[in-house]
Amino acid sequence: MNPLAVSLGDPAGIGPEIVAKAWLHRNDRAIPAFFAVGDIRSIKAVWDGPVARISAPAEAEAVFDEALPLIQVEDAGEIIPGVPNMPGARCSLDALEMAAGLARSGTAGALVTGPVSKGQLYAIGFAHPGQTEFIAERCGVAADNVAMMLAGPSLRTVPVTTHIALSQVAEHLTIDLIVAKARVTERGLQRNFGIAAPRLALAGFNPHAGEQGALGREEIDILQPALDILRAEGMDITGPHAADTMFHPRARERYDAAICLYHDQALIPLKTLHFDDGVNMTLGLPIIRTSPDHGTAFEIAGKDRAHPGAMIAAIELAGRCADFRGQM
Repeated sequence: MNPLAVSLGDPAGIGPEIVAKAWLHRNDRAIPAFFAVGDIRSIKAVWDGPVARISAPAEAEAVFDEALPLIQVEDAGEIIPGVPNMPGARCSLDALEMAAGLARSGTAGALVTGPVSKGQLYAIGFAHPGQTEFIAERCGVAADNVAMMLAGPSLRTVPVTTHIALSQVAEHLTIDLIVAKARVTERGLQRNFGIAAPRLALAGFNPHAGEQGALGREEIDILQPALDILRAEGMDITGPHAADTMFHPRARERYDAAICLYHDQALIPLKTLHFDDGVNMTLGLPIIRTSPDHGTAFEIAGKDRAHPGAMIAAIELAGRCADFRGQM
């Protein structure tokens, strides 16, 4: 397996710190070899450990035991932890572009992305809802054909809609969209996790899954027809389930992934259970892409308070999936 590419994210956020802290756990957690992509000064601003600049991914493994390998991107301007700026946003986008390109070329075994500030990216003209959509475009995959999976040790969730206002979710839900996300999820579980016949569970949209239409018709008009199509294809999928009873321990034993209908329906249970080790994984790409399931946390950047657990989990999951794909 080639070393993994880890983009540092916004240089003023906690990305540089948690990547450096992840490297410190390379031995006790048996973390696969990886290299950072970003501005070396963003790491030096928060960490005094060894960093080795490399020019190509193939050089990472030789130095990984002794120093954190890093491929340098353009100057991010002045770097002050916790104080984002426009040059830093451009640096985070350049690092993402470079790391994604290395994963697409196969010289990096997978892509792990550090947290970025969407607000800062939008200010420099970034036209995508998030990193997921940007990477999908660079990989030549339509947005409807990828899915964001949130994964922790005891739960995986996939939101059908993501970064839109809650008031707009109902108008965006369609039979075709639910079918597409469920298909991507099934294939992703097979390809990346080795689950031959994934068990999926579809959450309801309304309280109590609509109470047979008394509390809303989305379950009748949209969700049930989607389920009928998927079951006719042979998919093992149940629902629609009342979302408030889907995530207790006994319920989680009955499925490999929960298909949820909007952002918070998927992320609240995942972050409640796995705040420090939850991973965001993009399914449906020709490459493996993971990221920690948290943001830039500018308010604690540079204060040595950032927990590296989610970054470690993202690197570990990317490595396991890369190993599994390599055995197929």
